[in-house]
Amino acid sequence: MKNSEKIYKMSVAGVYPYYVGKAERKGRSREEVDEIICWLTGYGKDELKAILESDINFETFFRQAPEIHPNASKIKGIICGYRVEEIEDEIVQKVRYLDKLIDELAKGKSMEKILRK
Repeated sequence: MKNSEKIYKMSVAGVYPYYVGKAERKGRSREEVDEIICWLTGYGKDELKAILESDINFETFFRQAPEIHPNASKIKGIICGYRVEEIEDEIVQKVRYLDKLIDELAKGKSMEKILRK
C-alpha cells in the first residue's frame, strides 16, 4: 500500500472530527465513536481525551494501544478500495479497521454488531 507513511503520520486528533462528523450526519453520536475507538484499542475514555488533546499520530496511537480487541480480526470488508482483512501493514490495517467501524456506524448498524459481540 503506497500511502502507508502518510497514514502513519496523520494526527488522530486531526482525523477524529471527520469520524464524529460522519457519524453525526447519520444520526449517531460522538459517544458511539468514542466507544468504538476504545473498544478497538483498549484505551479508556480519559486516555482517549488526552490523545485527542495531543498531536499523537496513528502510528504511535496504535503502537501504544493497550490492547487491540481480540475480535478485531472479525472486521472484514472493503474500505478505501482495500479488503481490510488482506492489508499486510499492521498499522494501516488497524487504521482501516477503525475507518470500517465508523463506516458501519454511519450506515446504521447496531453497536452490538459493530463491536462484534
